[in-house]
Amino acid sequence: MSKKARNSEGCSIDMTPMIDVVFQMIIFFIVTITIVEARDKEVMLEYGPNGELIKKDPKISVLVIDVGPTGRITLNNSLLGDAQLASIVRRRTETRPDFQVWVRGDYRTRHSHIKHVMDICTANGVGRIHVISVADPRTPATRSSFNSRGIKWR
Repeated sequence: MSKKARNSEGCSIDMTPMIDVVFQMIIFFIVTITIVEARDKEVMLEYGPNGELIKKDPKISVLVIDVGPTGRITLNNSLLGDAQLASIVRRRTETRPDFQVWVRGDYRTRHSHIKHVMDICTANGVGRIHVISVADPRTPATRSSFNSRGIKWR
């Protein structure tokens, strides 16, 4: 039997689409990590084990506003004044009227500061506001924060 001569040229795989996908994934993860970490580090949430459990719905836009112990208002680690917050909320209600506001207030924040932020939001068309607390301290940092405040959990 005779053997057929094989083509001496090797086969090649085009790696361009693979590299494109890898770069897209890297960009996605960098943006996602930045968004997740864009919270005010000074804000230590209150322990609220009996509140309503809120899960983020990917179809609904959420604006997370941090209120520090002194009443300082931040959004994505940017300090805001009342007029700036009102402008941002007004623009958001114009583009996405079904969006929600989540207020992350520090446990030391006076209620009047939280109410002030809520008043700005409702005056600019927000229909749904949630005040965020921690139901179950799962991370060691949260547990140590609660322990230092003398809060008994489970």
